[in-house]
Amino acid sequence: MRYLDDLTPGDRFAGGPVTVTAEDIVAYARQFDPQPFHLDAEAAKDTVFTGLAASGWHTAGLTMRMIVNGEGRLAGGFVGMGVEELRWPKATRPGDTLRIESEVLEVRVSERRPDRGIARVRTTTFNQDDETVQVMTANLLVPRRADASANATAPAE
Repeated sequence: MRYLDDLTPGDRFAGGPVTVTAEDIVAYARQFDPQPFHLDAEAAKDTVFTGLAASGWHTAGLTMRMIVNGEGRLAGGFVGMGVEELRWPKATRPGDTLRIESEVLEVRVSERRPDRGIARVRTTTFNQDDETVQVMTANLLVPRRADASANATAPAE
């Protein structure tokens, strides 16, 4: 497990792979995003996707699973404080095998709570052809090591 004190801008972590099936896409869409281009391959042919495509939210969920199971595990889990960027440059399709690369962009100790801080991390999700299917930049709440935060002085409140 990594603490805030273990993170440095430029650190990179990988995760995955996970393969997406047509059945996965349809099952997710039935429950969370019931639109024709996510539910029916035939109906999807006449849409902007020209075929069955996973919901972006499905891709986001798969990305989250790869983050949690990947190399960059954080102490305390992945506690999101917000997402600055979330975009899907290319649709995830049936048969795609996804993987992620995360990069630490910024690390800062909380001024009010020296036992924790914020790591700004960009995670890019790629398909098997190394095409980007999602980019997400998130701010994560990360605890500090007990010895590091004990040596810090908290500002007067």
